[in-house]
Amino acid sequence: MTDAEDRKPKSDEARSMFLPPAGAAVDGDMSTTSEFAIPEGLAVPRVTGTESEATSEFALPEGLDVSQVPSAEPEGSAFTPPSTYSAKHAPSAFTPPSGIPVVSLTKDVPWQDRMRTMLRMPVAERPAPEPSQRGGDDSGPAVPRVLDLTLRIGELLLAGGEGAEDVEAAMFAVCRSYGLDRCEPNVTFTLLAISYQPSLVDDPVTASRTVRRRGTDYTRLAAVYQLVDDLSDDETAVSLEEAYRRLAEIRRNRHPYPGWALTGASGLLAGAASVLVGGDLIVFVAAALGAMLGDRLAWLCAGRGLPEFYQFTVAATPPAAIGVALTLSHVDVKASAVITGGLFALLPGRALVAGVQDGLTGFYITASARLLEVLYFFVGIVAGVLLVLYFGVQLGARLDPDAALGVSDDPVLLIGASMLLSLAFAVLLQQERSTVVWVTLNGGVAWTVYGAMHYAGDISPVASTAAAAGLVGLFGQLLSRYQFASALPYTTAAIGPLLPGSATYFGLLAIAQNKVDAGLVSLSKAVALAMAIAIGVNLGSEISRMFLRIGSAEKRRAAKRTRGF
Repeated sequence: MTDAEDRKPKSDEARSMFLPPAGAAVDGDMSTTSEFAIPEGLAVPRVTGTESEATSEFALPEGLDVSQVPSAEPEGSAFTPPSTYSAKHAPSAFTPPSGIPVVSLTKDVPWQDRMRTMLRMPVAERPAPEPSQRGGDDSGPAVPRVLDLTLRIGELLLAGGEGAEDVEAAMFAVCRSYGLDRCEPNVTFTLLAISYQPSLVDDPVTASRTVRRRGTDYTRLAAVYQLVDDLSDDETAVSLEEAYRRLAEIRRNRHPYPGWALTGASGLLAGAASVLVGGDLIVFVAAALGAMLGDRLAWLCAGRGLPEFYQFTVAATPPAAIGVALTLSHVDVKASAVITGGLFALLPGRALVAGVQDGLTGFYITASARLLEVLYFFVGIVAGVLLVLYFGVQLGARLDPDAALGVSDDPVLLIGASMLLSLAFAVLLQQERSTVVWVTLNGGVAWTVYGAMHYAGDISPVASTAAAAGLVGLFGQLLSRYQFASALPYTTAAIGPLLPGSATYFGLLAIAQNKVDAGLVSLSKAVALAMAIAIGVNLGSEISRMFLRIGSAEKRRAAKRTRGF
């Protein structure tokens, strides 16, 4: 059998399925058809041109005229590119072809400004640190130990009253000094956390630490800043072991001033404050004795483990009691000045400034917690003073609020009293002896500006306080930049003469005399003065950073206004 015969159909049935139906017209060369063939007699118009013969149910019926959308403004969808997209001018990808611009951070500026600048950058845009072998071996730094050191340093700064943004900058500086660049610190009122991720494909390492105790010691704060400054300096090679050793020495260091010096400073602060509100020598001595007695009682309560709320309540009672006793004894003194001077030593100006600063820099949780702490302290002071004033009024003590409104006409005496108040405040804050002189001068400048604007220029006390506090913040920031240190030792004590002691006392006295409306107005004035102090200090610091070179090719980034949404 040949191949041709083998390829033929085996039966007639196989051939019949390919034959056309009977009567069908067959073209010349077409001998087969199928079930898809067009039946005979059905005329189908042929489509001419280049258009496809296939159609679908989505095709427009013939005769339906639909207006076309102009091509200049095509109707887009979720799958079409935006109208501004151009293939020739396509937007840059995650990494532009030309690379990410390098941010130049010079090393002749404080590390606070450099770290704050990088913290406000996205992680992908931060310049990579130079390779560091401070960990002790060639494999790189020990990540858990670096994170632990960072948290311990942040704990000391936060417990000392430093702002949340500055604590984050210090923590970032410590991690970066050991080569950990992809780290994110997070600071709240009592919790410190830091996360480090080596790369996008590696698991992050996270550590946290809780701040249990808080203490005011600016000498320790300055030592921690010096340690962070040495760690940030590439020329100073500080190993992890050396950093831990120095940190342990900082924690073990005793306070620079003994307890009796702190008690004496509290008395001097109250006496100087009484002079600022019109007191004389007798008032000075009475206010000093009341403040020292209150300080000793507060130390006794602290030794018994009582919370700070009750310590403030107990400390506020002796100055008020001495003032009421002098009034009942018919001694010709200004008892209101005695009580006002005692309140100056208790007002939590440090916590107030730190709380408002955190709020202005975007740390709202920490700011809310600190302001709530200030509120509790203030309520404790109010409770102690109101208790004494209520009994004094019931016993017939005639406390005249107008008696403390008279201010001395000698500007030299007032400036000297303000400088003495700042000096005593600096001792209470446990500042270094080298910073006491500068903060004393800064306090004198603050009162000079306030007195010139309020008493000589007849400007409102709130505006005068804000302007004076702004200069305090400006000079404090300049001094801290010169010393490469924290600005708190140069600003906190200097705002002491501006604290609203008299407005607080007048409000409490009016409430004790059953004049609630007048008392609330006076207390509202005290709150306004306190906010003016805090905002002025922060504004002065920001102005100094705005006009001074921070060593970056870009300005310090900040969050944009939300425009209400």
